[in-house]
Amino acid sequence: MKNQNPSSRRNFLRQSVLSAAGLTTGLPLLANDKSGEMFSILKRSGGFGPGDNLNIALIGAGGMGTQDTITALKVPGIKLVAVCDLYNGRLKDSKDRWGADIFTTRSYMEVLNRKDIDAVIVATPDHWHQRISIDAMRAGKHVYCEKPMVHSVDEGPAVIAAQKETGKIFQVGSQGVSSLGNEKARQLLKEGAIGDLNYAEGFWARRAPLEVWQYPIPTDASTQSVDWETYISNTTKRNFDAMRFFRWRNYTDYGTGMAGDLFVHLFSSLHFITNSVGPNKVYAAGGLRYWNDGREVPDVLLGTFDYPKSMAHPGFNLSLRCNFVDGTSGTTYLKLVGSEGSMDITWDSVTLKRNKSIASDDPFYVEKMKQSGQDLSGRKKMMPPEAITFEAEKGYLGGPYDHMNNFFTAIRTGGKVAEDAVFGYRAAAPALLCNDSYYKNSPMFWDPEKMQVIKK
Repeated sequence: MKNQNPSSRRNFLRQSVLSAAGLTTGLPLLANDKSGEMFSILKRSGGFGPGDNLNIALIGAGGMGTQDTITALKVPGIKLVAVCDLYNGRLKDSKDRWGADIFTTRSYMEVLNRKDIDAVIVATPDHWHQRISIDAMRAGKHVYCEKPMVHSVDEGPAVIAAQKETGKIFQVGSQGVSSLGNEKARQLLKEGAIGDLNYAEGFWARRAPLEVWQYPIPTDASTQSVDWETYISNTTKRNFDAMRFFRWRNYTDYGTGMAGDLFVHLFSSLHFITNSVGPNKVYAAGGLRYWNDGREVPDVLLGTFDYPKSMAHPGFNLSLRCNFVDGTSGTTYLKLVGSEGSMDITWDSVTLKRNKSIASDDPFYVEKMKQSGQDLSGRKKMMPPEAITFEAEKGYLGGPYDHMNNFFTAIRTGGKVAEDAVFGYRAAAPALLCNDSYYKNSPMFWDPEKMQVIKK
């Protein structure tokens, strides 16, 4: 196991002391208005030139697909040429938003057959991710696929195989992976800032109807405006149901519930920061506590996960929770806890907290006591944790932009993306197994190295 050694921890402490004294070059540490806290500005160094122009298409023009496309078009040299969706209203909206010359269609194969398209954004309901991603890569298109990469655990290997066979660039859209916050947390963990990791937790809180998937249903929703038969062609056959089409996240035939929509973001960030390949045991509990609107998925979900000892990290435990009935609303975080401190991580910031040591050979403690003018020979005191906050500089375009830029840069340079099919599957699998555990009322076992479900 490759744990942090004392030397790396001393290096981190020494660097912290120098930074606190204002002696390091580069980013300054600035005094905060809270006693005992400091913060530093995170910057995106360098940048990518526009390179060759790229033509893209959007497949699935709902809220997430539209936002992905808006972000993509901020990257220099990117042009949208086609949009596919099964609802006529979204096709009209696309022309209104991006121009009457945009090619629109209900058939994604018409998009894939076009020779002028280099890459596609796949932002359909989850049950179409695998099929369209594979077809797109085999049609010679690079793919940016929204998370989760697949709708069920058994769909993952085929996407990985298609990426290997075709050599196309494939990026899964958990945008935090490319963020400044995740990158800083990864660096701090590697430097021994919190010691040996032993526990992590993540939390999503929502309350507003739109946030909990009560999406608006258009007044013209019908079999004339919606291609319902195509929508259900790879799942259970049913009569037209506008709720199942426009509020698809609430139904297991099409969506993956809280775990697939939200937990997968936390898995992606956690795996990037820790270089982990995933847990080997998954437990889940929860229930439908409030939103009794016909949905089939819980509105409160808890997941616990055992991460085994590996070459990248010691063994640790993960706790995830999501509450759609949270009266405080709007809270999201990922916390890593180690033997010597903790980190609260968002895509734009990291707050590092370390307990002040009373050991006389701890340079961080000694320097801070000297700065405060305290006598080190007297009785030691209980002291609050030292907090250092690293925040993105003003004007930072954010994780979604960086993630999309990462995708286009890989296409232009033949490089690698932050979240390829293997990474995306390893983030999706424990989320999907969390759903399986909930519905089966049983723990699920997973081999994160071989990426296989283990039968017990």
